Amino acid sequence: MAPKTDSIQSVNSDVHIENLIITSSAFSNNSRIPKKYTCDGKNISPPLSINKIPDETKSLAIIADDPDAPINVWTHWLMWNIPPAGKIMEGSVPGREGMNDFLHHQYGGPCPPNGTHRYFFRVFALDNTIDLAAGATRHDLEVAIKNHVIGYGHIIGLYSRLQVAVL
Repeated sequence: MAPKTDSIQSVNSDVHIENLIITSSAFSNNSRIPKKYTCDGKNISPPLSINKIPDETKSLAIIADDPDAPINVWTHWLMWNIPPAGKIMEGSVPGREGMNDFLHHQYGGPCPPNGTHRYFFRVFALDNTIDLAAGATRHDLEVAIKNHVIGYGHIIGLYSRLQVAVL
């Protein structure tokens, strides 16, 4: 189970970690994620921009999750070995994808069962590339990046599904 915080101390405890600036042209931090990027729309990943990437970065990794899921943190997307170019285009797969909690190795958009949930798009700048097969789990990725994180940032999006009243 992933922690319910945005702390990354468990993946890198003895190195200074630079703050990455993560933005999206689709939504602002702590604002609503457009339907297009959810299970109620096209279910494609939103565009992300990553700024202040350290010069020594060899690759990026993403973990997108919902810490408000009813039982445990729900992992929506895992991707690693992303070139540190600073942009991830909408619906693109510039790296290798892992197994999310929907049991797919692809992006799975927000789809909360009730209420408004927060969705963290966590980006890690790494001092190496990751030797994991496609379909690896979140745990596998967290173990692989341990002690290789040199930068971290996130953007939070919000989403709730329309509730239809039954008469």
